[in-house]
Amino acid sequence: MTENYNPYENMLNSLEKAAALLHLSENDYIVLKYPERELKVSIPVEMDDGRIEVFEGYRVQHSSSRGPCKGGLRFHPEVDNDEVKALAAWMTFKCAVVNIPYGGAKGAIKVDPHQLSRNELKRLTRRYTAMILPLIGPERDIPAPDVGTNAEVMGWIMDTYSMFKGFTVPGVVTGKPVDIGGSLGRREATGRGVMMITRETLHRLGIPVLGTTVAIQGMGNVGGTTALLLSKEGCKIIAVSDVSGGVHKASGLDIPEILEFLHAAPDHMLCDYQAKGVSHITNDELLTMRTDILIPAALENQISRELAANVKAKIIVEAANGPIANAAEEILDRQGVIIVPDILANAGGVVVSYFEWIQNIQSLTWDEDEVNRTLEKIMVRAFNDVWEDAARNHISLRMSAYKVAIDRVVKAKKIRGVFP
Repeated sequence: MTENYNPYENMLNSLEKAAALLHLSENDYIVLKYPERELKVSIPVEMDDGRIEVFEGYRVQHSSSRGPCKGGLRFHPEVDNDEVKALAAWMTFKCAVVNIPYGGAKGAIKVDPHQLSRNELKRLTRRYTAMILPLIGPERDIPAPDVGTNAEVMGWIMDTYSMFKGFTVPGVVTGKPVDIGGSLGRREATGRGVMMITRETLHRLGIPVLGTTVAIQGMGNVGGTTALLLSKEGCKIIAVSDVSGGVHKASGLDIPEILEFLHAAPDHMLCDYQAKGVSHITNDELLTMRTDILIPAALENQISRELAANVKAKIIVEAANGPIANAAEEILDRQGVIIVPDILANAGGVVVSYFEWIQNIQSLTWDEDEVNRTLEKIMVRAFNDVWEDAARNHISLRMSAYKVAIDRVVKAKKIRGVFP
């Protein structure tokens, strides 16, 4: 992340542009410029060697106008409050663009989870949960996994919250293990949604899916699932990367083999992967290689202004949140690159989180086919709303997605009014 990059300013910039396109007065959307609540906590944890270490944590609720706040929990050493505020706002717009009844929130702890033992992570998670307890709940704010967290962490949060309540409350988090109320299909949902949006984009542009070349930055849960599902659809995945670097093969990589290698041991990275015809590349080389589709699926601000002029992809699908800096986007727009925005492209995770929440509060269980079928229905409908608005008004897909989302949030706020 570059020194002068502020993700919250990035979000505000898109908000202002979309509000202007909607001809809104500042009174209509001013509340969206500020989070409803921000909580910062200091989290003391007893480490395995007996010393006490204090970690910084956050929970931000951006908007509850359309329903309970919803958003992931991130464990990352470089996270800060502005990043969490931006991610919470993007969640508000993400939920609105796919038209599910949630507002946006986000949580984070400034920590490198790989430096902690499992027991230290558990103690950190439980203490953090206790400290944000007044803000969360199935009808208030529902955390979920994000960078550095997973289903196991969600299980610890659910158990901690339930112990304080005195009874089991599965609906307090989503993305938890299936055995304690998680939803089938949730782990793959974000990547599956990215695949669906990528496929729909190609259909609209009249480009055959079969043989389309794709480069993916990030091989975590989202990037790895996206790579696997797009390869099954017939795309040729020519490059993938992780924090250690990337691999490239012009004729197409063996994605199942790469995923098997990465999952074989916790310390396996792409820099150690070897296969016939595969060359090693840097992340910057992946982002600027000649490919039909580029999918950034890592962290924010990966495509900087300096890098943008060298991007050769025809289409960028934002699987990560905020991977393109504002200044970079202006350059990419001039180059004619089609950018499918994060608040649409990666919304599959929150859609299936919504399904999980519904199952929990109604004591129901859906099978995986029903989950994936309903996910596709919602994602395709949202894509069509955005694409058609963009075509009708001759604007970018990002501005169209923000227009659709902000219009829905502003209408909800107007109906409810300002209390008192």
